[in-house]
Amino acid sequence: MLNVISRISALLLQSRSKRVMLAVNLSALVCIASSSHASNETTLILNDPTEAPYTTVAGDGFFDKIAGEAFRRAGLHLKLVKLPPERGLMNANNGIEDGDLSRIAGLEKKYPNLVRIPEKLIDMDFVAFSRKSTPVKATWASLEPFPVGYIKGWKIFETNLLPSANFITADDPEQLFTTLYKDRIDIALYDRWMGMELARKLHIEDVHVVEPPLTVREMFIYLNKKHASKIPAIVAALRAIKAEGTYAKVCREKFALLSKNTPQCEVK
Repeated sequence: MLNVISRISALLLQSRSKRVMLAVNLSALVCIASSSHASNETTLILNDPTEAPYTTVAGDGFFDKIAGEAFRRAGLHLKLVKLPPERGLMNANNGIEDGDLSRIAGLEKKYPNLVRIPEKLIDMDFVAFSRKSTPVKATWASLEPFPVGYIKGWKIFETNLLPSANFITADDPEQLFTTLYKDRIDIALYDRWMGMELARKLHIEDVHVVEPPLTVREMFIYLNKKHASKIPAIVAALRAIKAEGTYAKVCREKFALLSKNTPQCEVK
């Protein structure tokens, strides 16, 4: 009788051991499959010339959410890096990085290896920030008498300021707004939303936008031409995100702390 019990116990232990091994093997297969899927996912590295509220260190900015989701739906993984604006364009054109996140249309004329994704990310207001009351109205001509500053590599300002304009260039946004705060310039040229967010971050309470915007431009993602085949899927994903209401919802969430008036969030 004892021998029978011992044999049954041994069989039960053996069966349990097999079940444990099976579970371990299944778990390992799942991990291998997941790893294989992750390794097969194409990662595109794009230079990001923007700041909060468009992109953030935490990866929860407006472009982080919208562009990241569009790439995900297209079967891609979006990774952003921070380079000086001019170097970012040159690297993307040379294929060192895979593209640039947010630029005005027409850059392909100077950077022929870049292909523009034709569905826009947003309309950007390029504006003049001031701590003084002048100029009363913002136009390229009205800026001429005043010392102005902008970030080096921002083509929209390089190409539109009058040749006689009195300007300096800054290496980054904080340097630009610090220069404005210290009254070394009268006007800082920048994007509306990033400027408002930066002024809030730096506690510069008396800075204001000189209306109207100097110009409003559509902003696009650019990819190096070696990735041109991926563009249709990204375009389709961006259009779907807009059509289903996700675009407007995320846009209002990200800009609401800065202004109640958010026309850029309306899908056109």
